[in-house]
Amino acid sequence: MRTHPDGTRTPVVDASVHIFFASNRDMRGFLREPFASRGIPDAEMDWYGAPGGEYAAGTRGPGKRYPGSDPSFTGDQLFGERGVDVAVLHPMTRGILPDRHLTSAVLAAHNDMLVTRWLEHDEYGARYRGTIRVNPEDIQGALREIERWGDHPRVVQLGVPLQARELYGKPQFWPLWEAAAAAGLPVAAHVETGESIAFPPTPSGHTRGYEQYFGFMSLNYLYHLMNMLAEGVFERFERLRFVWADGGADLLTPFTWRMDTFGRPHLEQTPWAPRMPSDYLPGHVYFVHNSVDGPGEAEFAAEWLDFTGKQDMVMFGSSYPHWHCADVDALPAALTPQQRDKLCWGNAARLYGIDVPIAKRGRPC
Repeated sequence: MRTHPDGTRTPVVDASVHIFFASNRDMRGFLREPFASRGIPDAEMDWYGAPGGEYAAGTRGPGKRYPGSDPSFTGDQLFGERGVDVAVLHPMTRGILPDRHLTSAVLAAHNDMLVTRWLEHDEYGARYRGTIRVNPEDIQGALREIERWGDHPRVVQLGVPLQARELYGKPQFWPLWEAAAAAGLPVAAHVETGESIAFPPTPSGHTRGYEQYFGFMSLNYLYHLMNMLAEGVFERFERLRFVWADGGADLLTPFTWRMDTFGRPHLEQTPWAPRMPSDYLPGHVYFVHNSVDGPGEAEFAAEWLDFTGKQDMVMFGSSYPHWHCADVDALPAALTPQQRDKLCWGNAARLYGIDVPIAKRGRPC
């Protein structure tokens, strides 16, 4: 529960907390053979390292453990210091590896770790919700993970890498989206960490440094979303909900204007998606919003959030323990109380079915 500058109080659902293994050795303890004996990429083999370090100060646990690897220490920081009520965990993995079987084994290990170490934690398990990781290049393996964990009461979504080698509207992914919709689990696409097989971060190649990479990478959701709309994915799977978990709502409004402008005269080319592109956004498309998204403290921040219905699509997510992680105090002061409610907890609670202490809302006594 947080008290905001205007004196109002809201619950806080942090929709994006990143968790990790403590080390490669730790991960091998969750891998089954023959994969446990194989070579695996290290977690920090990134091409673009943040110049000041990847993680925020003070996020290493006892004994300088890897940030985001200790559920007790993380819980103390989130729930004790940052005023979070419920945290949605997103295991960060090595992305798409050349061997799809190894990829699926690594993701299964992350899911075992997520459930046994975090969601069933003695002290904080009831306040954690989880994202199980699935491999979109191994549909049968992904369906097995949904079968294994989809009914767990604290599993609330599936996670896939944003750096896919094919656009997510294409038919080879439809069985996975169908299974997600049937299980009532949103799908979250997030920029992956670690070394993996991936295209350059821009359609025109590699950027020079971290700032260009970080500024552009999350906007790749535009290509996926445009393709999903054109292929009629949301028309076909009415219950499917997609979360662009690394931000990017900044470009939704101008992108939607262009989609509708060019889509209106050519709807006959996509009879499987007969509605205007923007008609498919409400109830299907969501974004995680952190300290680097949006117009900041501009006077028009509330108006910006209202454009294209973003106030019903955007959820606060800290990206803890990364360098840019922030709490809800970083949200623009110009937001209306209703918008702040939706951002801080309402949209996430509705999407994930999270029960938050609504009775505690309002001005403090």
